[in-house]
Amino acid sequence: MTEGNFVDYVKLSLSSGNGGKGSIHLHREKFITKGGPDGGDGGRGGHIILRGNPNLWTLYTFKFKKHFGAEHGFHGSKNRSSGAQGEDIYIDVPLGTVVKDTETQNVLFEITEKDQEIILVKGGLGGRGNWHFKSSTRQTPRYAQPGIKGEERFVTLELKLLADVGLVGFPNAGKSTLLAALTSAKPKIADYEFTTLKPNLGIVHYRDFRSFVMADIPGIIEGAAQGKGLGHYFLRHIERNSVLLYLIPADTKDVKKEFEILRKELQEFNPELLDKQYMIVLSKCDLLDDELREAYAQEMKENFPNTPHTMISSISEYNLQTLKDELWKVLALENSIA
Repeated sequence: MTEGNFVDYVKLSLSSGNGGKGSIHLHREKFITKGGPDGGDGGRGGHIILRGNPNLWTLYTFKFKKHFGAEHGFHGSKNRSSGAQGEDIYIDVPLGTVVKDTETQNVLFEITEKDQEIILVKGGLGGRGNWHFKSSTRQTPRYAQPGIKGEERFVTLELKLLADVGLVGFPNAGKSTLLAALTSAKPKIADYEFTTLKPNLGIVHYRDFRSFVMADIPGIIEGAAQGKGLGHYFLRHIERNSVLLYLIPADTKDVKKEFEILRKELQEFNPELLDKQYMIVLSKCDLLDDELREAYAQEMKENFPNTPHTMISSISEYNLQTLKDELWKVLALENSIA
């Protein structure tokens, strides 16, 4: 799913370097007519290595370059001189990148730590020179090993955003407006469904110079787990969030029913998502007068007695600081459990 400079899914073609050939050489020097074999080994072919980079947040760099080939190893030479190794290729990817085999769709590994390096395609070994094969009965071997051919592989990279808080809700619930109100992010905001077509990240600054990362994810609709709406394109981004914030607008007909639909969609996509800490927030409270606010507050207390919840307005900034305080408590609880 791509829009603008955000890319979270890409297929790559990779080929490592071939190993260099071993050398076939007989030592020749003044006054030494039969010096014996001295052919050196070939160099190893270059690896292709994936490396985690915390400064990246998209796979956009692979939108135009999808083929990578490492350098071949150099051949051995005389005087037992080994060939140089082929230069390794380092591919920097954002943290949260899942690597799959394109043909089998099996998950190979995940990059989740800064500067984590994993060899994705190994370079071929260099061949051994003819001096390895000398013996008492074969004193001048005139053969050497060829280098081993490098590997070729097709892989799929999928990015799952790493964030502390993920915003979950139906389209047009006010998720992007909340992200813009709490952070310096500038997501697209408009009064129609599916305004957000790509995830957005922002940093929420809290008290005493503390902060946490919030992710705005495109809206969920009923049947999203089966691929309706934007389906699996964005649901995978929720898997890496520490805490889920369910955002339900104040103009909805049934708050509890809408919350249950959202939970059901997450359960069908991945049951483990229900184990995450979460909070329920009623948005767009600037549409309510004082009497309705009290009525909704009472309803929230009855429907969600044991769940952290609050009512906010991103436009008028009503209760935003309270929301930050509650989120920090939930994050602290999640970290203590983890």
